[in-house]
Amino acid sequence: MNDHLRVRLDAYSQRASAHRQRLRWAAWYVLSVLIFESRWPWPSRIKCAILRLFGARIGVGVVIKPNVKIKFPWNLEIGDYVWIGEQVWIDNLDTVVVGSHVCISQGAYLLTGNHDYKKVTFDLITRPIKIHDGAWIGARALIAPGVVIADHSVIYAGTVVSKDTEPFSIYQSQSATKIRQRIIQE
Repeated sequence: MNDHLRVRLDAYSQRASAHRQRLRWAAWYVLSVLIFESRWPWPSRIKCAILRLFGARIGVGVVIKPNVKIKFPWNLEIGDYVWIGEQVWIDNLDTVVVGSHVCISQGAYLLTGNHDYKKVTFDLITRPIKIHDGAWIGARALIAPGVVIADHSVIYAGTVVSKDTEPFSIYQSQSATKIRQRIIQE
C-alpha cells in the first residue's frame, strides 16, 4: 500500500472561468436559498421565471416543490409538464436536459460531476445527464454523470443509475460491490 501515490487536495485547481462568474453565482445563491431551498411553498411560476432569468430553458406546466436545490440554472433545460419533488438536488456542473412529462420524485439526486480518483490532483470530471420524455425517477434515486434515461424508463426509489437505460424499462438496484483497487497516477 505504501508504494501508491497519495491524493493531494492542495493541488486541485478550479477552472479560471469559474472566477469570472462570482457575481452571477452570488445572486443565484441568494435566490436559491430564499426561494428554491426554502420550505415555503413559493408558486412554481415564480420559480420558473427566476430560472429563466438565470438562463434556464423551462417549458410550460412545470411544478417545482419546496426545498429543491439546483446548482447552476444556466446548465438546465426542462420540457413541458415536469414535476420536481421536494429535496431534489440537480447538481448540474454540466448540462442537465429533462424531457416533457417527467416526474423526478423527492430526494432524487442528479449528479453531473465527479473527481478523477486516479489523479494526484483529483481533477474535476463533468458529463451531462439527459432524461427523456415520460420517465419517472423514483424517490432518493441517484443518476450518475453521463447517464441517459430513455423514454418512459422507470427508476425505482433508491436506485443508483450509472449506465444508460432502455426505453419503457424499469430499473432497481442498490449494490455496492468492490470492482478494483485504487491506483493513483501523477
